[in-house]
Amino acid sequence: MPSRRVIFSADDFGLSPEVNEAIERAHREGVLTTASLMVAGPAAADAVRRARRLPGLRVGLHLVVIEGRASLPPDRIPLLVRADRGFGRNQLGLGVRYFFQLPARRQLALEIAAQFRAYAATGLRLDHANAHKHMHLHPTVGALLVEEGVRNRLPAIRIPCEPAGPIRQADATVDSVGARLLRQWTRILRMQARRAGLRTNDHCFGIAWSGHMTRERVTSLIPHLPPGLSEIYFHPAAGRGDLLRQLMPDYAHEAELAALCAPDLPAALARAGVEQTCWNG
Repeated sequence: MPSRRVIFSADDFGLSPEVNEAIERAHREGVLTTASLMVAGPAAADAVRRARRLPGLRVGLHLVVIEGRASLPPDRIPLLVRADRGFGRNQLGLGVRYFFQLPARRQLALEIAAQFRAYAATGLRLDHANAHKHMHLHPTVGALLVEEGVRNRLPAIRIPCEPAGPIRQADATVDSVGARLLRQWTRILRMQARRAGLRTNDHCFGIAWSGHMTRERVTSLIPHLPPGLSEIYFHPAAGRGDLLRQLMPDYAHEAELAALCAPDLPAALARAGVEQTCWNG
């Protein structure tokens, strides 16, 4: 088996019809093997229908506890969401609440359990889990995700740890102080996952270039992938509707779809001796 393996994945499955269409196209026409589902997303039902007719597409839970819609009604989790079931966008404020307020933590546990139940109700096999905006790096969110995941036979979890070397070789301007601190912080989540017996990736790419994983960047990254299991995640969309413009105004969604469907990408993987795989591969 080659010493370098890679998973090509997409986040935000269920966020919008344009995202769902891109994920289906990238799987049928490109290298995408894995997608992460927002179970309470506006287009979640459409995403599930598409996934059911794509048996080769591995689907997991994209846990939402920030900037998205909750599964539970507001009267069940009033400390977490607005009247429209929406979580806030203030990552620091939510992080403080989740860590220091016991009633909020209890409601957070209820919501995470509800999202796992909603995923189970789709009938799709649970391939992996991660969290929107990497909120599972928060020690409370991470612990609850792992705990509930074990109850639901979760096999694998994403560790958003992006090594500096490959990125610097492709783009010398990348690697900030914040990125270095983030790499250190991921050790907590990796420890939580390993204690629970969950599989994890060794490396993750898509953080520094989030929303801008273009064909040129991806093909330049491939030869520099380090040994072990890497996950390269994307935010593809077949178009930019109002919701995507509102939430991610500077993202190049269509360019990310083009990167996943680039005809020269399989050849680039073969030249570099990198094997495509999946979480259970």
